[in-house]
Amino acid sequence: MGIFDFVKKGAQEMFIARPDEAKDLVVYKWPDQTIPMKAQLTVAQDEVALFYKDGVFVEGGKIGPGRHTLETSNIPFLSRLIDTFTGGNVLKAEVWFVTLRETAGKMFGGPIGDVEDPKSGMAVGIRVHGDYSIQVDDPMKAIALWGQRSWATDEEFEGWFRSQLLKVIRDKIAEMLVKQNLPLLNVTSGALTEEIEQLVVEGVKPHLISYGMRIVKLGNFVVDMKEEDETALKAMYKDAAQLRMMGGNINNYQQFAAGKAMMGAGEGMAKGGGDGGGGNPMLGGAGLGVGLGMAQAMGGMHQGSGGNVGMGQPQAPASGGPQGGLGQVTCGKCQAKVAPGKFCAECGATLAEKKPFCSECGKPMVAGAKFCAECGSKQPG
Repeated sequence: MGIFDFVKKGAQEMFIARPDEAKDLVVYKWPDQTIPMKAQLTVAQDEVALFYKDGVFVEGGKIGPGRHTLETSNIPFLSRLIDTFTGGNVLKAEVWFVTLRETAGKMFGGPIGDVEDPKSGMAVGIRVHGDYSIQVDDPMKAIALWGQRSWATDEEFEGWFRSQLLKVIRDKIAEMLVKQNLPLLNVTSGALTEEIEQLVVEGVKPHLISYGMRIVKLGNFVVDMKEEDETALKAMYKDAAQLRMMGGNINNYQQFAAGKAMMGAGEGMAKGGGDGGGGNPMLGGAGLGVGLGMAQAMGGMHQGSGGNVGMGQPQAPASGGPQGGLGQVTCGKCQAKVAPGKFCAECGATLAEKKPFCSECGKPMVAGAKFCAECGSKQPG
């Protein structure tokens, strides 16, 4: 070490203060435990200096803002720190600087895991990011946290703190979804940012109060979901809204989602030749099964509620309608078997013609009958 380096080092030892590059740190420890008597200690307006010996706080060892000459005549507690081997010219102590003002702009963010959407039952991956401000209420407790964890920098502390914050956010969002039964899209829309912030600030207090710290507020706080999950969720809501417009009553999104999944499977099989002809998937064997599954899933949505699900349930045929040839009539003009109505579906002739009568007993007969229902006689041609 040259003479100039020695002089520089000696000057640094005589002036103890937090360096400019450490101004934004919550806690800063002076690197040298050997302090010359009558050294000058400078404490900023927004901090406090604490003195420790062998890891234990020295009684009365708290110095507030200002410039202080470290000598026992001015500061009595320093007598406990004198190194007797140096003839009383050196103090042996650990000096900690703790910031008391609100420290803002600390970033956090990351995934908080899958959360079930109460409306659809989908498990959706949620992420959160933003910044926060923190403030020390009890400097000695803050030092205890620092010493116990052996953290050298604020980055190490903030890494631990972020994990606590994300845990609280995950718990509070899940609690909000369950208790208030809110759709997840409402949470990620930003409309509930202030409510979530208040829940998180209150929820993280128990984790920090024993360390003498608290979160003051969150900033630029955003809760969002994976893009693919948001797209799927919005598509499900849109499809359900369209079904309601057609007269359906969607009360069970899980079954609706199951029906949608079966429909998608049927379309995939059809495109891959699953129906044997590559045509309409609802006409092929596999597609028909998927269509029936969709109808069952959607029909099951409203069991017990007495409502209709619109196009989700197959309708029973009208009484007397054509089903396997039952209820058909014979056209008096073209003799074709057609469904009952005012006109023949084959030739267009009116079906409301005068009824035929039995040639033997004169009773009215059904058009086209070969035998009389009353007397049993065979009718001509």
